[in-house]
Amino acid sequence: MHIFFSGIGGTGIGPLALVAQQSGYSVSGSDKQASQYIDYLAKHGITDVTIGQSATNIAAAHSKNPIDWYVYSSAVAIEQPNHPEFAFCQANNIRMSKRDELLNEIITQKQLNLIAVAGTHGKTTTTALLVWALQQLNVPAGYILPAKSSFADMGACEPDAKYFVYECDEFDRNFLHFRPHLSLVTGIDWDHPDIFPTREAYYQAFREFIAQSDYNVLWQSDVNRLNRNPGEKDRVLSDTDEKMKLITLAGEVNRRNAWQVAQSINLLFAIPLDKSIAVLNTFPGVSRRFEQITLGLYSDYAHTTEKIRGALQIGQEIAGDNLVVVYEGLHNTRQHFIRDDLTHLFDAVKQLYIVPSYLAREDPSLELLTPPKLKAGLSEASQSKTTASALSNELRLAIQQHLAAGNTVLCLSAGGGGSLDEWLRQNFAS
Repeated sequence: MHIFFSGIGGTGIGPLALVAQQSGYSVSGSDKQASQYIDYLAKHGITDVTIGQSATNIAAAHSKNPIDWYVYSSAVAIEQPNHPEFAFCQANNIRMSKRDELLNEIITQKQLNLIAVAGTHGKTTTTALLVWALQQLNVPAGYILPAKSSFADMGACEPDAKYFVYECDEFDRNFLHFRPHLSLVTGIDWDHPDIFPTREAYYQAFREFIAQSDYNVLWQSDVNRLNRNPGEKDRVLSDTDEKMKLITLAGEVNRRNAWQVAQSINLLFAIPLDKSIAVLNTFPGVSRRFEQITLGLYSDYAHTTEKIRGALQIGQEIAGDNLVVVYEGLHNTRQHFIRDDLTHLFDAVKQLYIVPSYLAREDPSLELLTPPKLKAGLSEASQSKTTASALSNELRLAIQQHLAAGNTVLCLSAGGGGSLDEWLRQNFAS
């Protein structure tokens, strides 16, 4: 079967393409722009990728090898409901679906138990911690890991595995299409107002997701937030458990994520907590999660206020008062949503640079919040040390000067082609 992946360079679709390839499917795809993820897929044997998404391009792919199944991301459907690839597939009676339908079919065919990682923040790091721990503990498991790492591919389908680890994202209600054997809920706040217009609508989606899981590992704070009465198959963790101090990873958020992973492994496999913790304390990290680009310079995908607070806490744990931040918002729509939260968020950093937000899935009726406009919304304390900037030579020189002075520079970047993260790698990666 030939599966064509639209938006194959995305962190949700690309790893699924790897899993499909390893499951025996013929794989090809398209994306609107080249990126480091496209290069990554090419190195792993997925080379039939077209840059540019048009009816002509997909027709050529179909002519070369008839497409049986067209898989697309939620972002493609939202940005372009009349996408030319959609029209081509409909005209040629090609099966179309989002990623969840294909992944569910693979899980069913291979009789796998799904271990799902969900939550507003911490999903990717927790997924990576879980994959790392299972590898070190010799528990075979397939997985999708939407971040690069030194220890695992971004997607794998292990032939002897009984389990599959997947980051179940709530965007577009994706996670409600799954029936997990075990779910780890990393923390619930409120995000994606374009999908969930109220906090209660967001919470209700998580209630439904948790109800669909055989077992759940939850934080007491989230149980309280959802007004949930824990069932026999819920393991509820204290937010202040002193035993979390046995975990030595940098950053409170990382220590919480690792503790939840250790508890989940204990629940599923009866592996003692101290054995899992010893493995988790050696976790090497993943790309885009406080990843060091060069000495003193870090990139992090934090984009909600809680994620940003977590990244800042790690930065201050490392750098103390010498933390410099470069901020690239993810979506103009989200900047409107979190604008009030940004007011005092950066008060404690030494210097702040704001660059243009990474635009995708935008509401065209909303005013574009440029760096100067975002700066104007900050507190007086933050504004006094904030520069409205761009991805320019001036910013490159400023970062170099901060590094030379011994400061730690944390770049909060949306990622993708043309992003701050990609610019950093082009200018600073050795």
